[in-house]
Amino acid sequence: MHVLITGAAGFLGRRVAQALLERGALAGRPLAALHLADRAAPPPALVDDPRVRVATGELDALCAAWARGGEEAPRFDAVFHLAAAVSGECEDDLDLGLRANLDATRALLAALRAQVERGGAPARLVFASSLAVYGPDGDRALPDVVDDDALATPQTSYGTQKLVCEHLVADFTRRGLLDGRSARMMTVAVRAG
Repeated sequence: MHVLITGAAGFLGRRVAQALLERGALAGRPLAALHLADRAAPPPALVDDPRVRVATGELDALCAAWARGGEEAPRFDAVFHLAAAVSGECEDDLDLGLRANLDATRALLAALRAQVERGGAPARLVFASSLAVYGPDGDRALPDVVDDDALATPQTSYGTQKLVCEHLVADFTRRGLLDGRSARMMTVAVRAG
């Protein structure tokens, strides 16, 4: 199995990568290669494993290369899409949020679509979304338990970007271009700097 983790040098990405390497398998299939993509290099402890392949740079550029194909373009069986600009930075810099969250996700989805259009199987995608899709909206309090009936009413650019990406993941799944899931995280911890 070939697995891609975007945001692999971040708080969640490093832990997912380490867990996959320790288990040596995902969904009952042996881990053949773990592709780690991030703007920053992952820690040496991850890179030393012979199953690890590292791609550093802006995610949209990496995805564009993967979408073009060629012999070097990897095929992914599973993807953990954890790369993002988070709430405060997206409010301070709208263009950063649009580029890092919306444009990079669209580029990743295009690469996964190209994989299917070249005859590959749809990848299983886990998209890290956020509870920011729910607000806060002072006029509409969230219930104690948030279930599928809770209305998403983002009040920030970050929440809006994550909700748009959730809908794109759902649409690409509906079309058979991937097998997607969106997980709404409560908080996100970012690396220093």
